[in-house]
Amino acid sequence: MGRIRLVGAAFVGLLIAGCAGTGNTPSDGSGRTTVSAAGASSAAHSGTWRAWTIANSAQEGLCQATAHQLVCGTRSGGLLGRSRDTGKVTWSVPVTGSVKKPVLVVDAADERAVAGGGEILRAANLRTGKAAWTHRLADGSTSAAIGAADGTVYALEALAEPSEDVVLRAFRASDGRQLWHRTVDADPYGNMAAFGGRVYVTDGARVTARDARTGAAVATSPRATECPNLVSGGAYLVCTGSPYSAMDYFPPLQRLDAVSLKPLPTAEGTGMLPARGLISADGVLMLFETSAEDPGGGDWNAYDLVRHRKLWSYPTTTYQAGVVGGRFVTFTPENDKPTKGRVITIDLREGPRATGSAAPRMSPAYPQARGGEHPGLVVPLGGDAGHIVIQAAAHRSLRSVPLP
Repeated sequence: MGRIRLVGAAFVGLLIAGCAGTGNTPSDGSGRTTVSAAGASSAAHSGTWRAWTIANSAQEGLCQATAHQLVCGTRSGGLLGRSRDTGKVTWSVPVTGSVKKPVLVVDAADERAVAGGGEILRAANLRTGKAAWTHRLADGSTSAAIGAADGTVYALEALAEPSEDVVLRAFRASDGRQLWHRTVDADPYGNMAAFGGRVYVTDGARVTARDARTGAAVATSPRATECPNLVSGGAYLVCTGSPYSAMDYFPPLQRLDAVSLKPLPTAEGTGMLPARGLISADGVLMLFETSAEDPGGGDWNAYDLVRHRKLWSYPTTTYQAGVVGGRFVTFTPENDKPTKGRVITIDLREGPRATGSAAPRMSPAYPQARGGEHPGLVVPLGGDAGHIVIQAAAHRSLRSVPLP
């Protein structure tokens, strides 16, 4: 089953420059990003994931990792790959220019990485490290969000005039051929999802499902179900309040049936601002909820979508996180002096108070993981890499560390 991989705009109150999150949900640094499963560049095939630390350029922005390499977009709209063995650059697709809000999608199943955010979409071949294709959007338009699933790359195009309609375009991942385009009711900076032969977008109120082959609308959520933000993972769809809202009221969490888009029984949320969400393949929603008036510290709350109940909470100071092998991965809270600057993994269902083999595990303290570094967390896909990458923004560096 294919999963969409996407990037949209960042949660401004928690912006971490140049860093991206992972999982089946949004990333987040200057965007929300998720990534596909295995693939590789030939240059990265020879090694394995190892521990290393390396300085990186201020030009590098969002990064994602496959099982075989680290891939980063640049602030000029280019792409580069780094070795999982050493962290050194193994290939690049350089571009001269400037992109205000760069976005990145890495779809290793189709061996493509795509950079956007400006008027041009640019794809690289993950196996060879060479440019695969480019596509120029309409004059003045930008790719506000991009994604990929099942051999197709999707772009939500924000047109030059804000009052104009949003366009959803589908391209063949291999060569960039445009397959279809539709004028859609959608928030160009919101999330989208794709699985089961459908593409899902939200206009901030209602979700629309479209046929992945033609773009034709096949289902719409009920008017009574509010969906400012769409979170996806596995075969699950959940509506939450918008992470950009300036209000202090948010619509309730609501899981949707993936076929009919009708509401399903859902656990009650906290009523706080839902800054970022991740969903595991077996239906655990991880939602970072914080204060709308003073965003920063908050709680990662775990919800069982199948049994529609809350499982546990973990208070911390970052929305950087991922899901690997049945465990939730994030940073320890910066305001907890004995443990700050560490990576922690928590059993998805048992939570931070679990004991025995399910007990939380912490890494040593790393300089790059300190809050003052505004660290990002990049989790290689597949769950068997054994390492994660910390992306420090203050003193720019990348550090591959063993997964606790």
